[in-house]
Amino acid sequence: MFFRAVWSLVLRKRGLGMRGIHSPGDTAHSKGKMTPYTNYHAQRTYPMPDEPFCTELNAEQQALKEKEKGSWTQLSHAEKVALYRLQFHETFAEMNRRSNEWKTVVGCVFFFCGFTALLIWWQRVYVFPEKPITLTDEWKAQQLQRILDMKGNPVQGLASQWDYEKKEWKK
Repeated sequence: MFFRAVWSLVLRKRGLGMRGIHSPGDTAHSKGKMTPYTNYHAQRTYPMPDEPFCTELNAEQQALKEKEKGSWTQLSHAEKVALYRLQFHETFAEMNRRSNEWKTVVGCVFFFCGFTALLIWWQRVYVFPEKPITLTDEWKAQQLQRILDMKGNPVQGLASQWDYEKKEWKK
């Protein structure tokens, strides 16, 4: 990806491989080019829309449309591109270009993961009760000593693994 960006900059500087770079805001567009409720719909699977992209033409665009009816050899490259932009919103290359939507998705995922972690931390500090005394290490040691003193389960349990004469675990 980095190589592609560097290579395109090199080609632009040298003028090599320079094809017409035309943005949707080129000369073929007027300011009020699309009404909010239009039937224009073009995508890769349906590249030929029912109506042209620009329906309201200004004087320059109408002159270009009249010139279109003549010989196409007399049209310059810029005029051909302007005619294309009157009919279509994007080229196939523009339709197929990668979007940066994944960055938004990943950002939202990280935001919600961070918010969830913050919420869990807040609940542990302010909502959940303190741990019961029976979970402290001191209490667990006293409980183990009590079980050993009562000699509970002396055949196969804890008491069978404790040496009562040396007061340590059997090896």
